[in-house]
Amino acid sequence: MQAPLGSSKEYRIIQRKPNTNWNVWWRLLRPHTLTASFVPVFIGTALALLTGPINIYLFLTMLLACILIQAATNMFNEYYDFKRGLDTAESVGIGGTIVRDGVTPKFVFYLAIAFLALATLLGVYICANSSWWIALIGIVCMAVGYLYTGGPYPIAYTPFGELFAGLFMGLIIILISFFIHTGTVTLDSVLVSVPSTILIGAILMANNIRDLDGDKKNGRHTLAIILGRNNAVKFLAGMFIFSYIWTCFLVYRLQSPWLLLVFASIPKAFNAVKGFQGKTLPIEMMPAMKATAETNTSYGFLLTIGLIIGYFL
Repeated sequence: MQAPLGSSKEYRIIQRKPNTNWNVWWRLLRPHTLTASFVPVFIGTALALLTGPINIYLFLTMLLACILIQAATNMFNEYYDFKRGLDTAESVGIGGTIVRDGVTPKFVFYLAIAFLALATLLGVYICANSSWWIALIGIVCMAVGYLYTGGPYPIAYTPFGELFAGLFMGLIIILISFFIHTGTVTLDSVLVSVPSTILIGAILMANNIRDLDGDKKNGRHTLAIILGRNNAVKFLAGMFIFSYIWTCFLVYRLQSPWLLLVFASIPKAFNAVKGFQGKTLPIEMMPAMKATAETNTSYGFLLTIGLIIGYFL
């Protein structure tokens, strides 16, 4: 008889016949989080359009590479949270492919590696048509994606998760998306990236508010735990408020009133904050978590539209 692999818990899951319905693989990607990967690409590309023509092939390649890296990060999260005993069949907000659908942990891990490998190949194309310095930045981004839950000192266990998520998925993706078309980074591209950086950090803050009790029990020290639930919700509200105030500054800086279109996303932000207030159960906070991600999506697309309209008018 073949010896079991890993823990007895892992072995029992491996022996169960896996559910291979396409919905399983879709949930593994955690599609509600992918907004944090593709929205910054749209913003950076729209900014580049203001300075001249863009390369549609570089845009599409960058878009796919970022989605692959984000999806791989989610898979590493699924794998390591299972390995550390954080995920159960009752866990909320996870893909659940391991604990509920019987997909083997090793398969999830190697699928994440395959996604990173494909993103690397796409990165070679991007570098060959822009600058090889991007290769170094891309490697760092992929390393951060892995180290968020992997390695001996996961970023997810510290108060710096929001900072890393915002910087590497907001600021850096926007600047790379801008650079590959223009060959430079400008002050305006940095300034425009600020709200998206904060809103992507807000997605993680919302996730950590939802998971606060479970994270505390498992030894994490997230910012939400340090602040406490009520203060964390207030901090989340402050992130939204700052993002919209900063947009007013961008309207003045870029002389484009069309950027005020982003204010149409305020109801989503309001629903997110309201949805967390007075809630303690993770399942009760899922609509607020969804509204936070939708705020980032709506804001990003409306900002992109505003930038493009300002360019043509």
